[in-house]
Amino acid sequence: MPEQPGPRSASVRKADVLARLAAPVADCWVATASSSPEPYLVPLTLAWFEERIILATARRSPTARNLAAHGRARVGLGPTRDVVLIEAVLAETIPVGAAGAVGDAYASQNDWDPREAGDSYVFLALRPLRVQAWRELNEIPDRLLMADGVWLV
Repeated sequence: MPEQPGPRSASVRKADVLARLAAPVADCWVATASSSPEPYLVPLTLAWFEERIILATARRSPTARNLAAHGRARVGLGPTRDVVLIEAVLAETIPVGAAGAVGDAYASQNDWDPREAGDSYVFLALRPLRVQAWRELNEIPDRLLMADGVWLV
C-alpha cells in the first residue's frame, strides 16, 4: 500500500476549497429537508460569487421549497477522499429575471444560463456558516476551516 502524503495545512486546504468553488462547472450535492422531515438530496451546479454559493433550480423544486421554508442546506463537493462539506443558510432567493450580477456570475462560471429557462427558475444564494475539508484520516483533526461564517485561517 502506498504511503499517504502528510496532511495539507489549513491555509492550503482553504485555498483548495476556494479553487473548487470557483472552478468552471462546479458540481455539488445539496441536501435539504422538509418539515415532515423528509431529507432531499440533489446534484446541482454552483457558482461562487461574493462569498456566496449560488445555485439555480426550478422555483417549485423540493430544494427551493425546503430552503424557503427552513433556510438551511448542506453542500458537498468532491469525492469521498477529498471532500468539502459546507453548512449554509439561505441568504436570498432571486428570480432569474432580476438576477443582474448574480446571473452574470453564474452564467460565466457555468455551461448554461438559467435566465434563458424563463421565470420558472430562481437563484438561491447560500451563505456558508461552517466549512470542513479533508482528504484522509490525517486531515480529519483539523478539518474545520470556517465556523459561524468566519474563516479560521
